[in-house]
Amino acid sequence: MEMDEDSIRKRKESQNGSTGHSIDSHAQDKQLMKATVLQKDVGLVSGTCLIVGTMIGSGIFISPKSVLLYSGAVGPCLLIWAACGVLATLGALCYAELGTMITKSGGDYSYLNEAFGPLVAYLYSWTTVMVLKPSSFAIITLSFAEYASTPFYPGCTPPLIVTKCLSAAAIVIIVSVNCFSVRLATYLQNFFTAAKLFIISVIVVAGIVLLAQGNTVTLSNAFNGTSSSFGAYGLAFYNGLWAYDGWNQLNFITEELKDPYRNLPLAILIGIPLVSVCYMLVNVAYFTAMTTTELLLSPAVAVTFGDRVLYPVSWIIPLFVVFSTFGSANGSCFTAGRLAYVSGREGHMVKILSYISLKRYTPSPALIFNGLLAIFYIIPADINTLINYFSFAQWAFYGLTSLALIVMRFTRKELHRPVKVPIVLPCLIVLVSCYLVLAPIIDKPELEYLYCAIFIFGGCLLYYPFVHLKVKWARRLIRPITMHLQLLMEVVPAEKTE
Repeated sequence: MEMDEDSIRKRKESQNGSTGHSIDSHAQDKQLMKATVLQKDVGLVSGTCLIVGTMIGSGIFISPKSVLLYSGAVGPCLLIWAACGVLATLGALCYAELGTMITKSGGDYSYLNEAFGPLVAYLYSWTTVMVLKPSSFAIITLSFAEYASTPFYPGCTPPLIVTKCLSAAAIVIIVSVNCFSVRLATYLQNFFTAAKLFIISVIVVAGIVLLAQGNTVTLSNAFNGTSSSFGAYGLAFYNGLWAYDGWNQLNFITEELKDPYRNLPLAILIGIPLVSVCYMLVNVAYFTAMTTTELLLSPAVAVTFGDRVLYPVSWIIPLFVVFSTFGSANGSCFTAGRLAYVSGREGHMVKILSYISLKRYTPSPALIFNGLLAIFYIIPADINTLINYFSFAQWAFYGLTSLALIVMRFTRKELHRPVKVPIVLPCLIVLVSCYLVLAPIIDKPELEYLYCAIFIFGGCLLYYPFVHLKVKWARRLIRPITMHLQLLMEVVPAEKTE
C-alpha cells in the first residue's frame, strides 16, 4: 500500500529519535512539507540557461549541412535559419501566454488538457513520454558519443558498439545527477551553457576575422542553385528547427520556476533571440571558411571549420561540442521527467511516475523511466531517421497547442493572462505546423510517418479501459508493483497544489 502523510510523519519522528537530536516542531513540519512537493529552485538565470542550453546542442554542429542540402544555396539556407529563429520566438511567445495563464508543469500536456480535455492530453503524453522525449534524449547522447569517441579513432569512424555504449553511459550519468539534486542539475546546465556560448563566440570571432580578410567567395552569388522543391524546403525547415528545438522547455517546469509570471516570458525574450543571433553568425562563419561543396562533404562541419581556421588549437572545437551536447542532453532529461511526472499525477501514466524522492525532492521514478526508454532507443538508432520521426510528431503537437491558445481565448475568457499575444501569432504557428507536417509527406511519402500516426492514435486502445474506465483488475495488478517500487526508491506521492 502507498505511504500516506501520517506514515511519512511517523518515519521522520522515528529517524529524529534514533539520532538523539531534538528538532523543534516547526522545523519538522517544514521538512515534511518540503519532502512531498517539487521545490521552486529555478530562477531567471537558470531558466534562461535551460532554454539556451537545451536549444544549443548538436543541431548547430550537424544541421547546417542538411539545411544547405535541401535549400540548395547559401542565400535560402541563411534565410531558413533566420526564419526558424523568428518562428521559434513567435512560438515561444505563444507558450509564454499559456505558461503564465496555466501555471502547471508539463508544458503542452497541461494546455491541451485545459483546452481539449483528457483524451487529447493523454495522446500527447503517451506519444511524448514513450517516444518523443526519450528519442530526443537518445539522439543528443548519440551525437555526444560520436564527437567524444572520434579523437580515439583518428582517420576512421568509431565502432558503432563504442558509440552506443558511450551514449548509454552518458544517459546513466545524466539521469543520476537529475535524480540526486535539482540544484546540482541546474548548476550543471549553467556551466555547460557558458561553455557553449564560449565556443560559439570563438567560431563567430574567427568568422568575422575571415570576413575582414575578404573571404566572401561563398557568400557571393548566394542564390545560385536554389531548390524549387516544395517538400525540400519542409525538410530544410525540419533540420533547422531541430537545431532550435527546446524553445518551449521552460514551460515543462513552471511549478519549479521562481516568479513564473515574470521569469517565464523574460527568459524566453532573452534566450531565444540570443540563440538565433548565435546561429546566424555561426553559419556565416562556416561559409567564410568553406565552399558549399566542402561543407556538404564535411562529416562534422564545426570540426572541419576548426581544422582550417583554429589550427593548432583546433582540438577545442570537438571538446566543446562534447560539452554542448552533454549539456543539451541534461536539459532534455530535466524537462522530460517533469512531463512524465505531471501525466502520472493526472492518472494518464502509471502512478509511480508521479512520486517524488523523499530525500532529494526530485521526480526520480519519471527521470529513471525516461532514461531507460532512451537507452532502449539507442540500440537500433539511426540519427537522421529519428530526427525526421521526432520532428513530424512534435510539430503536429506544437500546432495543436497553438490551436489550444486560440480556443481558450473564446472558451476560457475568465483566466488571468499576464502575457497576451496578438491572436495572429498562434494562427501563424498553426499554419506553419500544418505545412511542416504535410509538405514532406506529400512530397515524399515514407512509412515512418504512417508508423508515427498509428502509434499516436493507438494510444486510444489503452486510454479507454485503463484511464477512462479504470478497470479494477489492472489496478489490483499495479498496486503491489507500485508499493515495492515505492519502497525500493524511497518515493512518496506529491502533495496537491493549487
